[in-house]
Amino acid sequence: MSDRSLPVEPGTPEVAVQERRLRRDLGFWGLTGIGFSNIVGSGWLFAAMYASQTAGPASLLTWVGAGLLCGLVALVMIELGASRPEGGGTVRWPLYASGRLVGTVVGWSVLLSVGGTAAEISAIMQYANHYLPGLYTGHTLSVSGLGVAVALSTLLTALNWFAVRTFARLNNLVSVFKVVMPVVTVLALLASGWHSGRLTDHGGFAPYGYAACLSALAGGGVVYSVNGFQAPLDFSGEARDPRRTIPASVLTGIGLALLMYLGLQLAFLFTVPEDLLGGGWKGVNFESPFGQLALIFNLHWLSTLLYADAVVSPGGSAYVGVAIDARHTYALAKNGTLPRALMKVDSRSGIPHRALALNLAVIVVFLLPFGGWQHIVSIMGDMYLLIYAASAVAAAVFRKQPGGEMAGWVPGLRWIAPVSFVVSSEFVYWSGWHDLRLALPLVLGGLLIFLAMRRSGHEDVPLVAELRTGAWLIVYLAVLTLLSWLGTFKGSGRLPAPYDSLTVALVALGVFFWAVRSGVRQLPPAVGAHA
Repeated sequence: MSDRSLPVEPGTPEVAVQERRLRRDLGFWGLTGIGFSNIVGSGWLFAAMYASQTAGPASLLTWVGAGLLCGLVALVMIELGASRPEGGGTVRWPLYASGRLVGTVVGWSVLLSVGGTAAEISAIMQYANHYLPGLYTGHTLSVSGLGVAVALSTLLTALNWFAVRTFARLNNLVSVFKVVMPVVTVLALLASGWHSGRLTDHGGFAPYGYAACLSALAGGGVVYSVNGFQAPLDFSGEARDPRRTIPASVLTGIGLALLMYLGLQLAFLFTVPEDLLGGGWKGVNFESPFGQLALIFNLHWLSTLLYADAVVSPGGSAYVGVAIDARHTYALAKNGTLPRALMKVDSRSGIPHRALALNLAVIVVFLLPFGGWQHIVSIMGDMYLLIYAASAVAAAVFRKQPGGEMAGWVPGLRWIAPVSFVVSSEFVYWSGWHDLRLALPLVLGGLLIFLAMRRSGHEDVPLVAELRTGAWLIVYLAVLTLLSWLGTFKGSGRLPAPYDSLTVALVALGVFFWAVRSGVRQLPPAVGAHA
């Protein structure tokens, strides 16, 4: 089997035609730059403060834990990307492994997660408001702010209009700047305002208990900040040697980002002025954390650079996000969830232009009803985390598929896949009831899209069979919603900690094996394997 061969659904030659128009121009550094740039966005500007407010100095453990857990989830997705390279693969694999119901619901959640790109643009506006007052009215974009945000979204879409090699080169330049600025920030702040004893003073290392480390994973923006490692996987159909470059680029991106975030967290913990800690870490609050710290220490040059980087860093992530969103929309069109016309790839540039244009419209919509960085990222991050769970199921299904083939890059996939599913479920649960009560019902709207597709002619498999194969996802989402309401993460507290997280783990494990059995049962030999 060739590394350059492509997975194609039987009976859809038009999908194969469009897939082969993609340019296989991305190597290790291009893919690593995509992953790193997607991880390091607005998170580095805000998450150190939010994590400190939630967990105090113990937030350092949160970052380490998030890196390890995301690395575990990444291993499953790496195996899929190396085995089945395809444009927008994270949207395609659930369809192959679990049928059209799961593929549609997960695809709908991905379409909603386009709001994550809107979050990056919102972060840019939040910092730009320092120079251009009037972009915000309270915590919501003003009319003029919305106009600037839409103009920026249009510019990022235009920059993605050209060949993927051009996109990768520009992103690599942005990535270099995104590495240099955090390093300079850490060194300058620590040299100017070091306060010893910060890991033990003001309530100790874990002033709010070690359970707060779990809350900081999502509520502190940590999961969202480390999230983004999957970006190279959606470009696996455009990689020159996916079996070699995909694993190395994903893990390198996670490692570099984790080291950077740990440095930033240490810098924040050790440089916050003593007089701001009278109310503990919960009382520390800045509109622009590192920029204002720089001003406190009279580092005006650093503050100026930070406010400039406040546009470049999230702008770089938004730039990559627009590209990823286009691959997702392209993949959803291949799935049939969106009109097939949207999967058309320009023969000269190798870019799905129609998918780019649609995503621009979706980004604008998500800029309208939401205000404030944390609120947007919490909700949209919850939706995207479902891809991780669905990918864990897909990897296990493909491993058991008669006649199928896996790259074998990840040893121990038999146990890594179920653990990855449990971790993904905990990430969603730890987001808290206030977000999940909005996010999960929205995701279930994908069920209505599935039924509408059935009425419009997608009836190659009997409805009863489709419902039986995909029922696990609907039950999974419903139970997660119920447990979130019962639990301690902004829920009613009827199910106390740590039994709530333990219950989520046990339920997730049971659902995982149910999902794998359902997926294996519905797949004939080698369906979804390389053609």
